[in-house]
Amino acid sequence: MPEMNPAAATQRPSSAGGGQAVGQGQPPFGVSPATGPTPNKGLEAAALQRLGSVVKQLTELLALSGAMSDVGKAVLDVLPKLTKLVPPGSVTPASEKNNIEQMAMKNTQQNQQMQALKQQQMQAAQGGGQQQPAQMPRAA
Repeated sequence: MPEMNPAAATQRPSSAGGGQAVGQGQPPFGVSPATGPTPNKGLEAAALQRLGSVVKQLTELLALSGAMSDVGKAVLDVLPKLTKLVPPGSVTPASEKNNIEQMAMKNTQQNQQMQALKQQQMQAAQGGGQQQPAQMPRAA
């Protein structure tokens, strides 16, 4: 029969029911994941492409507004910080085209949703006024 180590004897689960080993601040075996969450490299690359487009637009905005204007000063404050994050070559004509197409699709979808919402509101306003007298109880 194997001998029991005195240190191992103090690491038995407590009778309090917590399931944690006595003397350790760690959860019991099998509770914590074996690895941490892994970042999605594809989403990171897409984010950097979009950030590159934003940096390009901010640079154009700076040329339009001028560096001494309030807008120009704010752009100059944030532009160097963002430029450090964007690797060279992350903004290509193809990525710009893709970003513009995605924004146009989202804009079209949002416009359709807004039109449908307005139509529902108009129908509710028209229908609500006509249905109200029919729902009221009559006095006998």
